[in-house]
Amino acid sequence: MTISPSIVQVDDVSKRFMLHKDKSLKERLMFMGRARKQAEEFWALRDVSLDIKTGTTVGLVGHNGSGKSTLLKVVGGIIQPTSGSVVRRGRMAALLELGAGFHPDLSGRENVYLNAAILGLNRQETDLHFDEIVEFSGIEEFIDTQVKFYSSGMYVRLAFSVAVHVDPDLLLVDEVLAVGDEPFQRKCMDKIAEFQAEGRTIVLVSHSSDQVGRLCDRVVVMHAGSMIHDGDPAEGIRVLRDGYEEDRVNHIKAAPPEAYEAKRLTVGEVEARTVVGSDQTDVIVRTTVDVHEPTPGWGIGVAIDTPLGLRLYAMNTFTMGTDFPSTRGRHVVEVTLPDIRLGAGKYLISVGLGLPTGETIDRRGSAAAFDMPSDVFGAGILRLEPRLDINPRVA
Repeated sequence: MTISPSIVQVDDVSKRFMLHKDKSLKERLMFMGRARKQAEEFWALRDVSLDIKTGTTVGLVGHNGSGKSTLLKVVGGIIQPTSGSVVRRGRMAALLELGAGFHPDLSGRENVYLNAAILGLNRQETDLHFDEIVEFSGIEEFIDTQVKFYSSGMYVRLAFSVAVHVDPDLLLVDEVLAVGDEPFQRKCMDKIAEFQAEGRTIVLVSHSSDQVGRLCDRVVVMHAGSMIHDGDPAEGIRVLRDGYEEDRVNHIKAAPPEAYEAKRLTVGEVEARTVVGSDQTDVIVRTTVDVHEPTPGWGIGVAIDTPLGLRLYAMNTFTMGTDFPSTRGRHVVEVTLPDIRLGAGKYLISVGLGLPTGETIDRRGSAAAFDMPSDVFGAGILRLEPRLDINPRVA
């Protein structure tokens, strides 16, 4: 078995920023002698070590402010770590900020040559790839227009097109794939798939769990500047979602009781269990509902998602003609989802409470999970029972 060499080695990296409390130049001048007292240390990264192998696609995910974009900039050499070291080899292309490396007063054509030069191409090499770059970007009509007149989508089209045509060994992408229209996003995904097939290395920051699940073979979850998971993408997304849920619960606990009970209805404990029968598999979702204020006509909605965030099914009780108790107190609702034909694995349940008007009163995403048994035939999200017919050969 061949072991891929490392293309990036991050060793015990920390990054400190100084946050200044003065809000204006006048305040800075007034408090010049007390500048240190007006500044506050913020550690965006703490003791992060990461070894990225050639040919892998690594997703960096985490809450806002977790340090994932800072880590990507450290890997790209955009900012230097306060301590620790980063070793990188091969040609790198980075899409870290919208329009980074573009001069607003230059035309798109001129910025292609400027950006390509920054990424390591000489003029002859850029000449060779120029037509492909422009064609891929889809902005031929505006290539001689100053980029300060470009929309955000046009910026990304041109920047991404340059980055993927400079023949990089390492591609760093920070959220920019979320910008641009759907056809261009599909084109980007196809290009990234082509890169993966060619054995290039990609490090991607994204808030889209579906995108991370489809593209990445490894996920790093950041929290408060530290790595809390490095490995399987599905497990990484679960860790991330657990963190979101923990934050939500802590926010509720920290709120005064009157703020919590200001809602007429709240979702309490949610349980999901799988019942395997001889000819079908059912899932039973049991939800505790607290009615704080009489609310006639309320109903419950249940949804099933994959661990990577793909919505598989959603229903609500408003079309079922069911009346729930509107009196104050705690009530338990059981929803049975019969004969679920999902493939083996773990699935997440989300629960919401609302009114027939469409108003959502309370909701808990990824409130519970259930496991589906292994399949006899095939693999994937669906569980099927394939039938095989062999027809006699016709002479």
